[in-house]
Amino acid sequence: MTSVFDALPGLQVPVSGIAPGLARLWEGEPGEGNRAPSEFRASQMNLVLHVGLPTTPDDGMAQFNAAVRFTQRYPARILVLCPRAEGGSELAMRAKIYSECFIGKSRHEMSCIEAVVLSYPQERREFLEDQVSIIVETDLPIYYWVHRMSQVHKIATYQWLLRNSNRFLIDTAVSTPEARTFAWPRPDGFRDLVHARLLPVRQSIGQFLSAYPPATIVRGLQKVTVASGPGLAAEARVLLEWTAARLEACGVPAQGGAACTIRPLAAGATSSLELSFAYDDSRRFLWRADFARGGAYFESTLSGSRQILPMTTGLLSTEAALGEAIFY
Repeated sequence: MTSVFDALPGLQVPVSGIAPGLARLWEGEPGEGNRAPSEFRASQMNLVLHVGLPTTPDDGMAQFNAAVRFTQRYPARILVLCPRAEGGSELAMRAKIYSECFIGKSRHEMSCIEAVVLSYPQERREFLEDQVSIIVETDLPIYYWVHRMSQVHKIATYQWLLRNSNRFLIDTAVSTPEARTFAWPRPDGFRDLVHARLLPVRQSIGQFLSAYPPATIVRGLQKVTVASGPGLAAEARVLLEWTAARLEACGVPAQGGAACTIRPLAAGATSSLELSFAYDDSRRFLWRADFARGGAYFESTLSGSRQILPMTTGLLSTEAALGEAIFY
């Protein structure tokens, strides 16, 4: 059966040959008017993508491609860690190296990145971090992205990565529920890619509601509801958490205030995600988005008169969400 390691691109090399192999990738014979590719390699960071055992080859390839697209804007050395299930007969690590250059608006505008892919047996994971510490560019920050880890507590065993990474990134939409409550080391460095994906949504809702005084928004507020379509349960949860925190900042008490609920959208609904406020009078607020069409609209009577405002919206791509989670 094809593994994630097998599916990812790159030239297979011995683990001991990673460094000299990377050096050979950048060798060139610049002729007249040409420049060696190494002149365009200017990494700004290390991006470590750690895929869990439930990751399929197609899924792993999709995440790797997202990492490569991310590096088109933020040049980085990519390190992909691919665990193998316990109990196998092969206990040696396997490695691939890969490089790619991106042309800008002209042939003189180019950036180049490099990637290392490591396949390792879980029985030998105590040796993995020693190898990682050698592969990463030590003078650059490390950002650690975990994808579909089946047993969250095992991430805590990778102490070197957790301790030395500037950010720890996880997508709670595809992780086990324990990821949201686990006592991570350095919780200030934890970032949820679901929250990052919702940036355009959070911005548009916040901008719309900022036109009203906080007292108007919270007066008589009885219920806050988020409704979601298939596959958006994590986005609904994070949107409700964010909304509740913003309302608390406006004066709604965390305990005994407005009731907060999540429900599925009705079958056949054209919208993807909805947020609504119910009050003890005739006022109401509704935001409704259709991500497939890239559109949304607001409907509000908070000021007394009915207001309807259409707008464009969507969720950030994986590579854009990585940028949001890493830098903000």
